[in-house]
Amino acid sequence: MAPRFRRRALALAALAFSAAAPLLAQGPGKGDQAPVIAVHDLDGQPVDLGQWIGHKPVLIEFWATWCTSCQALMPTVRAAAAKYGAQVEFLGINVTVADPKAQVRQFIAEEHPPYRVLYDDEGVSQRAFDVAATSYVVIIDRAGRIVYTGTGGSQPLESALRRAIAN
Repeated sequence: MAPRFRRRALALAALAFSAAAPLLAQGPGKGDQAPVIAVHDLDGQPVDLGQWIGHKPVLIEFWATWCTSCQALMPTVRAAAAKYGAQVEFLGINVTVADPKAQVRQFIAEEHPPYRVLYDDEGVSQRAFDVAATSYVVIIDRAGRIVYTGTGGSQPLESALRRAIAN
């Protein structure tokens, strides 16, 4: 193979691997203990997720204002929060990619999301939960075990929330 084609082939292989790397990562999954971490709020104050994880069921959505799957999932999250909000802590962790705080604040003012908004400007939760995409949802039972993970604009949140509450 000619050197310039070999370089292109290697570059394409590296690009393909880097794109697939998040899919190959082994973050916490169903049945694992959820990581207990602190994530900033929009004022830069740390919020310890340990105040909920291991004490009550928790739904976490990793989202962004520009995420179309997150927008598609919002009615499902709203319905779940309306039905289970007294029993489950709903957290929305903004992944901060191309989402400045002012834009997130405007989104909150206009959309009134059904969860406590956190702003992961240091990537702490994204690394801990090995988040590979927005609209990624993690549901945790009261013992702190992950009972559900999923991504996309259509997810079966209600059945997973019932499992989290029952455990």
